[in-house]
Amino acid sequence: MSLKIYFLRHGETVYSKTGGFCGDLDPELTAEGSQMAEQFAATYAKLPWDAVYVSPMKRTIATAKPLCDTLGIEMQLRDGLREIKYGKWEGQTVEFVREKYAQEYINWLTEPAWNAPNDGETSVQIASRSSLIIAEIQEKYKDGNVLVVSHKATIRIILCSLLGIDLGSYRNRIAALAASVSIVKFDVRGPMLEVLGDRSYMDETLRNLPGT
Repeated sequence: MSLKIYFLRHGETVYSKTGGFCGDLDPELTAEGSQMAEQFAATYAKLPWDAVYVSPMKRTIATAKPLCDTLGIEMQLRDGLREIKYGKWEGQTVEFVREKYAQEYINWLTEPAWNAPNDGETSVQIASRSSLIIAEIQEKYKDGNVLVVSHKATIRIILCSLLGIDLGSYRNRIAALAASVSIVKFDVRGPMLEVLGDRSYMDETLRNLPGT
């Protein structure tokens, strides 16, 4: 037996459609994002789940809710799974940030492990806080299935950390579209990435939405 952690990015929001910076901002899911959550639950309720860990944001809670309601599982909220803090970039477009915070934006693109958005977080900081949640899961559950519902940057950084990929490369090495599922198996040999960014459970219309 082995532990499997399923990393689910939240469903579509208006920011995942437009590409604006959204970390601490707390938008609701779009109608399509809610459909993604419902379709995830319809497919994955067939698996035996031991626990569901969720970032305490509206978009992640709403994504986890259909599965938790179907199975009668109480979601466990953890701040360590929150999205990257974008600081002064929150709610802004890439074009605005590139113009107003030109040097800081270049630094962040070049080496986000150690360079944060203005008043925001580095990927090293995100890896540090999220690793505490992964360690908690590994301590509590030696085998079985655990769902982690989190965010685009956070999931990519967690996967890089687990797989030994440079944290400064998370934006260029790992994809995490809206409501995509990545699966990591933990055994005596360490973490093994079994699935990356799967959305095959969705209908084709949702899979083909632009900007997600």
